[in-house]
Amino acid sequence: MEISAVEIENGKGFNLVIGSSHFIMTPEDIAEAILKAVPAVKYAVSFCEASDPALIRSESNDEELLDLSQRNAMAVGAGHSFIIFVKDCYPINFLNSLKNLPEITNIYCATANPVHVIVASAGKGKAIIGVADGNSPKGFENNEERKKRFEFLRKIGYKLSF
Repeated sequence: MEISAVEIENGKGFNLVIGSSHFIMTPEDIAEAILKAVPAVKYAVSFCEASDPALIRSESNDEELLDLSQRNAMAVGAGHSFIIFVKDCYPINFLNSLKNLPEITNIYCATANPVHVIVASAGKGKAIIGVADGNSPKGFENNEERKKRFEFLRKIGYKLSF
């Protein structure tokens, strides 16, 4: 067995979700779940089929995101894994919709941070062991950083301003 870290290419810092699923209907179901939750979203999902013909299956309404999702899915190459890229929304807007899909077995991350996928190669296939999402903590939040967090959440509409 060989273990490696695959860096996810995401030069523009799009939000992404990486997970695993177990059925060929995954790309269509994910697309429907995202669009029902956020109708105006631009998205792409690519799913690595684990059984023959072992293709990367994709759905998208944005060519840039489609290319990005397909390249990253191929780089990870783990059977039954998927990667989603989105513009104009945050994953929090559709994560519960994904979690409610019967074929979704795991969500590894939902982020716009730099991501490395930890992959194990064994025989003919690969598996995602986990992900390294962003940076390790550099310290503790102080009152100034707490204030910035509160302001940011209100600026983007996730908390109420009174």
